[in-house]
Amino acid sequence: MAIADPSNVTMNLPRRDARDKLLGRTRYTVDRMLPRMLHAAILRSEVASARILKIDITRARQMPGVRAVALAEDAPGMHGIGIADHPLFASGVIRFHGEQIAAVAADTYEQAQAAARAIEVELEPLPIVLTMADALAPGAALVHPDWKNYEVLFEGGARGGNVAWEATVVRGDTEAAFARDDVVVVESCFRVGRQNHVSLEPRAVVASYEDGRYHIETSTQVPWTVRNMTAKLLGIPASQVHLTVPPVGGGFGQKFDCTLEPYAAILARKSGQPVRLVYSRQEEMLTCLCRENAEIKIRSAVTKSGDIAGREAVVLMDCGAYGGEQIFLTTMTAHTLGGNYRLGSVKLASRAVYTNTPPNGAFRACNGVYNTFALERHTDEICQAIGMDPLEFRRRNVLGDGDLGATGQVFEGDVLGPMLDRMAKLREASPSKRPVAGGRLYGRATVVGTWFIFVGPPST
Repeated sequence: MAIADPSNVTMNLPRRDARDKLLGRTRYTVDRMLPRMLHAAILRSEVASARILKIDITRARQMPGVRAVALAEDAPGMHGIGIADHPLFASGVIRFHGEQIAAVAADTYEQAQAAARAIEVELEPLPIVLTMADALAPGAALVHPDWKNYEVLFEGGARGGNVAWEATVVRGDTEAAFARDDVVVVESCFRVGRQNHVSLEPRAVVASYEDGRYHIETSTQVPWTVRNMTAKLLGIPASQVHLTVPPVGGGFGQKFDCTLEPYAAILARKSGQPVRLVYSRQEEMLTCLCRENAEIKIRSAVTKSGDIAGREAVVLMDCGAYGGEQIFLTTMTAHTLGGNYRLGSVKLASRAVYTNTPPNGAFRACNGVYNTFALERHTDEICQAIGMDPLEFRRRNVLGDGDLGATGQVFEGDVLGPMLDRMAKLREASPSKRPVAGGRLYGRATVVGTWFIFVGPPST
């Protein structure tokens, strides 16, 4: 019996959770309720840089309905993905507007908020750096003066001062490429702002403590990270943390870290009752792990015939007050700026920069979105400089079978070239809408974008 070619089989499988979601029966973390459950609120800093001289919780403890108050002494450790530079509560120093100073659990959310406001904090102002330009200026105040003492969780990056991490890729001799007489040098600079995920369900957690174990229900994309990091911050074995992930009401990278779970866990242990912590939309905007603001500088040495002899790029990524995911994301620049086109030589540097602003994080393809925008806009500027059709230049230079990528990877198969040909046919078949644009801006473009996948062992 002949077996059908699996590549020609289309499978349209229904999502098992679709019906409940459409009918409103799905219970997300924000819908979870437990008997005797308390509500938590966070006291946040209203300044971006200061030394904490005194915290007085006497009045807050006596407020109606208050069952527990948590401070830095309840979780003295540091956490992070690449560098352990982030305390759970501001400890001695405040590094961004919105940083957590204390947490309160009370019978109602309103009571918890009132008690948080009743906590008295005495501060001493410290120098502040709000932009990457400020942070990298000579003599700039250091967001982390003791950066040398932090535990580095994986090796491979350069660090120093307000540069939390730098990842580099060098292949070939770019200086020689730019010194050639037969090349045109094109330079571009782009700046992008922060972006917020605005998922329909905010970050939320319900935690309880019983028989020496924590049970945490949370809206997260990384349950193992939350489990392990919570255990580390609380100084307990990971086996004492049981995690459940209800349906997640949107993540997009926003819920790719351990952000609020330890606060609820500590309050649950101290109060002896389940604790619910849900960030308001204002808190989401104030402290969300946004897509980072960045500055991208690219320059290329290109021959008149359209060959890219050399390329250099520097990407500055604002990681905010703590390194977090940005340490890891710096390594992706090698792919996003060096994984589309053949390059005779290449030199790329990506730096995560500390500032006195909220920490940033992953957001749908991480830094790939703005780096692809920058690279493709730069490519159009190259085409203008050498007088070549943009589609023809891309066809000539996209990576194909046997080509060498920026990191030395040898590519297999031809995908990008045929895709450009297909896009050209689709564009020809689709008439321009310029006549109906009126006075509005109008444009059409064909760009190249690639992404990578993580290949690892199957789940067991």
